[in-house]
Amino acid sequence: MDKRRFIQAGLAASAAAVSAPALAQAGPNVRWRLASSFPKSLDTIYGGAEVLSKRLAQITNGRFQVSVHAAGELVPAFGVVDAVQAASVECGHTASYYFVGKNKAFGFETTLPFGLNQRQQTAWMYHGGGLQLVRADLREYHIISFPGGNTGVQMGGWFRKEIRGLADLKGLKMRIPGIGGEVMARLGAVPQQIAGGDIYPALEKGTIDAAEWVGPYDDEKLGFHKIAPHYYYPGWWESNSMYSFYVNTKAWEALPKDYQAAFEACAAEANIDMMAEYDFKNPQALRRLVGSGVKLHAYSTELLKAAQDAAFDLYAEESGKNPAFRKIYESWSKFRTDVLLWHRFAEHTYSNFVYNNPPKKTA
Repeated sequence: MDKRRFIQAGLAASAAAVSAPALAQAGPNVRWRLASSFPKSLDTIYGGAEVLSKRLAQITNGRFQVSVHAAGELVPAFGVVDAVQAASVECGHTASYYFVGKNKAFGFETTLPFGLNQRQQTAWMYHGGGLQLVRADLREYHIISFPGGNTGVQMGGWFRKEIRGLADLKGLKMRIPGIGGEVMARLGAVPQQIAGGDIYPALEKGTIDAAEWVGPYDDEKLGFHKIAPHYYYPGWWESNSMYSFYVNTKAWEALPKDYQAAFEACAAEANIDMMAEYDFKNPQALRRLVGSGVKLHAYSTELLKAAQDAAFDLYAEESGKNPAFRKIYESWSKFRTDVLLWHRFAEHTYSNFVYNNPPKKTA
């Protein structure tokens, strides 16, 4: 190689090094396993972890790889917290309210009955202090959390028989997890916590009389309408449903700072992407379900008021005996009051008008 060609080759190599992302140049190879609480068939929820994994690999030029494992592959659906806490896996993707049996404070990160909508939850978590409060509670489990998706307000469940009033809930066996299940119990129902992939067989066998899951897109995929044709709304126990990426704190602290920043950015992208995907898919699925004979019903005002009273009674009782719950509840409750006032004047007024006043047709 002559001197001129040598210099040109050196300049080209230097330019390539400068233009390559810093993460790809100097970052170590990191391989994590992620345990999901969801089956692959629920592609939008399960897909939130895949969005994280794909984007991390792209940003780090393949140096930070997270392999995603469906519920049951590494740990059971409801074993994610224990697995991350014990460092059996480095991270997980789950719904915090699955674990209210450990402490009811776990409910806040996903949702509370008659709580915040998706936008409000996101505002509270990112800017209202919610994420800091949740993370402080999770320290004893050796976990740091990141918002990882949202379904928005959910539907109110599938029932074999029509629910005309509170009396129809007495003794009714319903798949409904978390604090929502406890509120249903106060109304006379018998709540069951069943993983997503096991709901259809339970309905089919008559082990349960009703089930709630997410909304039209996922519910259609799981086929609940084939057994329980009465579809209720709204899902008052899930006015939003935020999912979470749980990371073992030692695994997190071992990451380079730029990898931590990449993970946080990818989690935020997954958080936004899931809601957008549901808003696109749910309207089409609801049309198909109604076209196939599904009967839509609104919960009665009587039932909604009774459920709301039962929910806030529960919060007051829990605050009186659970300091961890009370600390988060005080922040959540104040934020809820303020944000509902704002949304009442702006979002609610606008939405009510456009829902009830379609534009006149033009030629």
